[in-house]
Amino acid sequence: MLRHLIPPAIRRPFARYSHAVEVAAGARLLLVSGQLGISPEDAIPESAEEQAELCFRAIAACLAEAGMGPGDLVRINAYVTERAHLAGYMAARDRFVADPPPASTLMIVSGFTRPEFKVEVEVLAAKAD
Repeated sequence: MLRHLIPPAIRRPFARYSHAVEVAAGARLLLVSGQLGISPEDAIPESAEEQAELCFRAIAACLAEAGMGPGDLVRINAYVTERAHLAGYMAARDRFVADPPPASTLMIVSGFTRPEFKVEVEVLAAKAD
């Protein structure tokens, strides 16, 4: 249903992601809005890694609600506010994603809706009916 591609004609991925993921025709798609590192009780951890962990917990809940899991991820788009937050985000991501990993983009941005937020993650998932 998902075909992960790492073409030999281009450089291998820098981290744990696939260059492309093909979704078979007829699959259900789930687009998950950007999730921030905030708990259900409105607590926002200080570290980017802990915030990313909460982002992925929220994503897991959205996936589960649709009858999906980490193995159904097609793409991750992630945003951090500083280069220093890359390692923490990537550690949380690598604990969450299944093998083979989805396609992924990670960008450094100037900020989010509140200054306490350091990480935001959105995903696209697909599953055969």
